[in-house]
Amino acid sequence: MAATQPITALDLAPYNIKKIASGKVREIFELDSFTLLFVATDRISAYDVILTNGIPGKGELLTQLSAQWFSLITSKLPSLRNHLVGTDVPDVLKGTDVESALRGRSMQVRRYEIVPLESIVRGYITGSAWKEYQQHGTVHGTSVPAGLQESQRFEKALWTPSTKAEAGEHDENISPDRAAELVGPKVAKKIEEVSLAVYELARDYAAERGIIIADTKFEFGLIPETGEVVLVDEVLTPDSSRFWPKEKYEVGKGQESFDKQFLRDWLVREGLKGKEGVEMSGEVVAETGRRYREAFGRLFGG
Repeated sequence: MAATQPITALDLAPYNIKKIASGKVREIFELDSFTLLFVATDRISAYDVILTNGIPGKGELLTQLSAQWFSLITSKLPSLRNHLVGTDVPDVLKGTDVESALRGRSMQVRRYEIVPLESIVRGYITGSAWKEYQQHGTVHGTSVPAGLQESQRFEKALWTPSTKAEAGEHDENISPDRAAELVGPKVAKKIEEVSLAVYELARDYAAERGIIIADTKFEFGLIPETGEVVLVDEVLTPDSSRFWPKEKYEVGKGQESFDKQFLRDWLVREGLKGKEGVEMSGEVVAETGRRYREAFGRLFGG
């Protein structure tokens, strides 16, 4: 599942396939009016900035991990729809020069109206939630019990949404009440319920395999005619979640992780947090890739 050289950009214009968006990791193309092609590159971002070099094989790993999670979620929560159609290279691109680059990192997905929220679920207090708690005793503006320690598990997982910022902007942590104002109380409540259900399913599954999912981010589409929400984008990957090794977990401090926290720590240590044009060292590339691969192996084998 690892490539020799990272794939950080893809152009399908020569094949008459229109690119409609370019995210921090994914390139999104239009196959037809109902179907999109998500291609996960090997790019990696931290603190909302894309690093200049990538992690070889990362896009393939993220794609296969999301596909495995979608399958598990569907088997356990069959009423929850998701956008995945399949992970094959589209027929129109088979036999072309880009087929090998697309193989393993492509998702054909149904097209939905996207709800403008990042749906974050926190099972443990860490990251920006811990910083806010230290200053105000709240998490996303919501009061939580006093006396919590860093990395401590919440008695019940919290739904802590944020805004979904435009490219180049920063997401903003908001309260559930503010989320309801932005998308409507019925949609917000449904997203909260579904997000917590998926998180709890994944948390318990991962715990049996030696991984703590401290928090994670979901995105949802909406079927306007019915009001039904649909799970979209990637799910439960090291890019969208904090994965901690269960055997090393210790309350009261920051944790080792299988996600990009290693990269974040390196950026902070080197005084590079939030700076553009940063190239990762060979050690950071290798170690981040190793952690991603170990997380996949523990969760789904291989």
